[in-house]
Amino acid sequence: MFKKKGMLAGLLSFGLVLAACGGDGNDEGNNGNTGGNGNANNTETNNDGNADANGGSEYTGGPHEWRFVTEETEGQVQYVYAEEFADLIHEKSGGQITIDVYGFGELGSEVDQVEQLQTQIVEFAIISPGFTGTLVPEGNLFALQFLFPDDNEVTQQILDESEAINVHLREQYEQHSITPLAFWTEGAMAWTGSSPLQNPDDFSGFQMRTQESPLILRSYEAYGANPTAMSWGELYTGLQQGAVDGQENPLFFIEDANFNEVQDHLTVSRHNHYVTMTTVNTEFYEGLDEETRALIDETTEEMRDRAFEIQEEQNGVALDLIEEDTDNPTEVYELSEEERDQFRELAIPVRDYFRENGGDNAEMILDMLEEEIAEIEGN
Repeated sequence: MFKKKGMLAGLLSFGLVLAACGGDGNDEGNNGNTGGNGNANNTETNNDGNADANGGSEYTGGPHEWRFVTEETEGQVQYVYAEEFADLIHEKSGGQITIDVYGFGELGSEVDQVEQLQTQIVEFAIISPGFTGTLVPEGNLFALQFLFPDDNEVTQQILDESEAINVHLREQYEQHSITPLAFWTEGAMAWTGSSPLQNPDDFSGFQMRTQESPLILRSYEAYGANPTAMSWGELYTGLQQGAVDGQENPLFFIEDANFNEVQDHLTVSRHNHYVTMTTVNTEFYEGLDEETRALIDETTEEMRDRAFEIQEEQNGVALDLIEEDTDNPTEVYELSEEERDQFRELAIPVRDYFRENGGDNAEMILDMLEEEIAEIEGN
């Protein structure tokens, strides 16, 4: 995959984006992994000198240089996904399309990245709906805890097939120049804390870090916590200095960001799934020729299974690494079904809050999604 970051980085350094930056990619706990992968993709060439990487058919859409920003750093799930997406596009286009991949902090904070996508500073982005909660309130439904099944594969099936999500929720994003191409899970969520988190009483007065999402805040208020929105670029230091007491994330992210260095307790809660979106700027996407749009759509479909594999691989080893880290001993606790039921009882009424405050289409989308979940689980 080819990288040509100099021009864009230079423009941004003059204040188009970085003035609002929430992290520089070198925060403690993320290993400083924000650089790109400079390995070029090798493809076969035909007699005309054009790469023949699309089953013998030659891409005729012309050369393009695009940008793809993620919320994570090199080696983490989103970044690996974006690199492989870029490589596939490069291959399928016979080398005519190049996509530069940017990690968290290289172009600003998560909120900055949403704005960059809307204004076509970047063409593609992986966006977590939690960072668009004020822009598209219906997208807050992914913050509802204990909504999706525990099983990751079943949850991914719902994300792939749901009309509520892929038609009606997508339409809400498109009103803001964001087209979700795919919704996918990065794995079940877990809690870390400076104190044990095993029942709702443990959350009383607990300073819980969350994304910028009103519904996530409401969800933790239901447990009695004091939720605090904070960019993850500030989170390691926030946990270290006691500005917040704990946070939620998939296991791979907790381990890779080294949060166990500054948190003594980890609860395998599976209270939610970290759902993210592969997105493209709507006007850019709709302005492409049919062949190029089809290439993007085809690549998105091919990446569905791969996205699941990437998160499964990384989450599969993360818990072992945390438990084996004797330099930073962490007490790991898995909630029983009885304990999960205590949290579920408090979480379910938040759905009514979402129906009333989650946007004009919140009730319709959630009701349809609940029916779809029940049908898929029933089968």
